[in-house]
Amino acid sequence: MKNYEKKNIRDSRRNFMKKSAIAAGGFMIVPRHVLGGPSFTAPSDKLLVAGIGVGGKGQSDLQSFYESGKAEIAFLCDVDDRRAKASRKNFPKAKYYKDYREMLDKEADNFDAVSVSTPDHNHAVQTMAAMELGKHVYVQKPLTHDIYEARKLTEAASKYKVVTQMGNQGASGDGVRLMKEWYDAGEIGEVEEVYVWTNRPVWPQGIPWPQSSSAVPAELDWKLWLGTAPYKEYVDGLVPFNWRGWWDYGTGALGDMGCHLIEPPFSVLGLKYPKEVECSVGSVYVDEFQRGYFPESCPPSSHVIMKFDDKNDKEVKLHWMDGGIKPMRPEELGPDETFGDGGNGALIIGSKGKMMCGTYGLNPQLLPTTRTNNVSVPKKYERVPGGMSGHYAQWVEAAIAGYGNKEVSSPFEIAGPLTEALLVANLAIRGYDIQKTRMNGGEEQVYYPGRDVKMLWDANNMRVTNFEEANQFVKRDYPEGFSL
Repeated sequence: MKNYEKKNIRDSRRNFMKKSAIAAGGFMIVPRHVLGGPSFTAPSDKLLVAGIGVGGKGQSDLQSFYESGKAEIAFLCDVDDRRAKASRKNFPKAKYYKDYREMLDKEADNFDAVSVSTPDHNHAVQTMAAMELGKHVYVQKPLTHDIYEARKLTEAASKYKVVTQMGNQGASGDGVRLMKEWYDAGEIGEVEEVYVWTNRPVWPQGIPWPQSSSAVPAELDWKLWLGTAPYKEYVDGLVPFNWRGWWDYGTGALGDMGCHLIEPPFSVLGLKYPKEVECSVGSVYVDEFQRGYFPESCPPSSHVIMKFDDKNDKEVKLHWMDGGIKPMRPEELGPDETFGDGGNGALIIGSKGKMMCGTYGLNPQLLPTTRTNNVSVPKKYERVPGGMSGHYAQWVEAAIAGYGNKEVSSPFEIAGPLTEALLVANLAIRGYDIQKTRMNGGEEQVYYPGRDVKMLWDANNMRVTNFEEANQFVKRDYPEGFSL
């Protein structure tokens, strides 16, 4: 009999464990929801966390929750034993699983919250499964792989009344709050244009899928790693990091850095959903006559322009640049001063002045930079204790307090629209290079027109209204065994 078929046996065991734990009066840590609902403070005063994806960033996330002093790591789940090794060593009492579905099914009564730090393509199904069980969730950026997924998770957070947080820790930093205070005080006037840039990708993009497959490492469950993605044979070099450059799994430079870099102007200007998007992308040349077209892979560079309405219903044009493309240096910036943080940054241009910051909203500066220390504005926005590092403790404490009782910096009601915006930008990138064919003398030839189109985005219906081909990327079909 499979574990998934033992529901009645498990239910009986869970009821016995609940009664036994209460009778034991503190001999074991019991999730607060078992004793008195999501807002109940357990005798241990600890949030019991289950981690899905516990290597790399997942490892550091779990460690940060633990270091808050108010969380215990109760369960670990990873499809790759190699990646899980450090977390298993750090948390030897945490029970280990490979399949998140099995962990959620068997242990649902034994933890309060879930941290998801897997590749982008599996975020949504894992997060939704946890929320449906009433679990608070912390999810690495980007929140989801698809626009539809982001919208569904945003709706689910309210429906299931769980505390949510996306892992864009800059949202808890002091920098973005100071920039909001400068803007609110009128220091840069009305904003019409924003530039955001990154040195990503730092992994392979704009390349063909490898022609030869490799043996699957013994420690890796390849089918579970694929999860919601179409089946392909295993290839070397994809795991654990280079999946970011492939559309089946990652969301490119925008997915990796967009939530960190676009968040400051999003917060400052009160942006939500774009209404128009257009782009140009870099090329890879096969030879001197032909530009390569590799639809499975993100392009090596891109420049995307999105139009939004800000919180005052004023139109804002936001430029996203990656792959080495950067905006021109502002005239107010000295020749030896760093633009953003060099490889990454955000520049917000107002009618009365400009301001910039680096990744995560760090080192905010008014331009010219001599203004930064000479301007004093009211402190309107409460700071998060610990700043960026407090992003983790903030979620832990909010989850202990229960839904609606404590504020978090990047709940899904904010993280969802932010993620959707960068995924709409990816629609333009993918739509730009949709393959076209034409007939010439009876022989079909492939050509790559670089379709120059301004996509009009209907956020309410999650559709591009003037370029139907792009809508195929709004929502994916999952393989059997996975659903949202």
